[in-house]
Amino acid sequence: MKKCLFLSLIVAGYLTACSSTKSPDSSATATNIPATATPDNSKTSVDWPGTYRAMLPCGDCEGIKTELTLKQDQTYEMAMTYLGKSKEVYREKGTFQWNSNGNKITLSGKLQQQETNQYLVGENRLWKLDAAGQKVTGALAEKYILKKGETELHPESADNSITEKYWKLIELNGKPVMVSSTQPREPHFILKTENNRVNGHSGCNSFMGSYEISAGISIKFSPLAATRMACQDVPYESEFLKMFGIADHYLFQNDTLSLTQAGTAPLARFVAVYLR
Repeated sequence: MKKCLFLSLIVAGYLTACSSTKSPDSSATATNIPATATPDNSKTSVDWPGTYRAMLPCGDCEGIKTELTLKQDQTYEMAMTYLGKSKEVYREKGTFQWNSNGNKITLSGKLQQQETNQYLVGENRLWKLDAAGQKVTGALAEKYILKKGETELHPESADNSITEKYWKLIELNGKPVMVSSTQPREPHFILKTENNRVNGHSGCNSFMGSYEISAGISIKFSPLAATRMACQDVPYESEFLKMFGIADHYLFQNDTLSLTQAGTAPLARFVAVYLR
């Protein structure tokens, strides 16, 4: 009986020893499993170092001529000029940090404490974000994109892309404009390059005046002179003519033109009509 018990203990010890010798091999195999690869993001996959330029909208000036250079060592250089307000070029150097997702950067520095300082990084593009860190939306959204390799900006040269075109009014203060069959003409205006003259029709009366375009996004109209016919079928005439005295910015995209006040929602929207 004692002999059998002794043999049983020997066998149990042998099995335990075999089991323990296999553990290191099992552990080693586990440690050889490769870690999950880090997903691609703007920081790792985009050629982001370089100089980006844009003419950013400005609430109390003609536009902000902006040049931002990002360097590989996560430092930056920025130059900003507030056109129509000051000829001084505000320059700054500092560092920037990436967010945990590797798609946004935050700039440091005194100038950045006065402005929103976050940018979304894309291929050859920087989107200047709003105070909440989100993309700017609305009529001026495209104006908040800085482009890499953009040629030097020359704000003193007017943008002629909206001149010499017949702009038909389609929306006023967010409401569609309906043209009555009894109206003398449809509401529209034309910006003439000669002497910077504007002329048009309110749907009831003809009007004329002058305009000035600057910084590629800013526009100003002089007080308009208009005929004085009375028309019952043009209830929006007063608002339409008043709009020209309020508008100070514009957005031109394809064949649509929006006039706005300091980057707010469009005061009026127009579509280009090509006359034959």
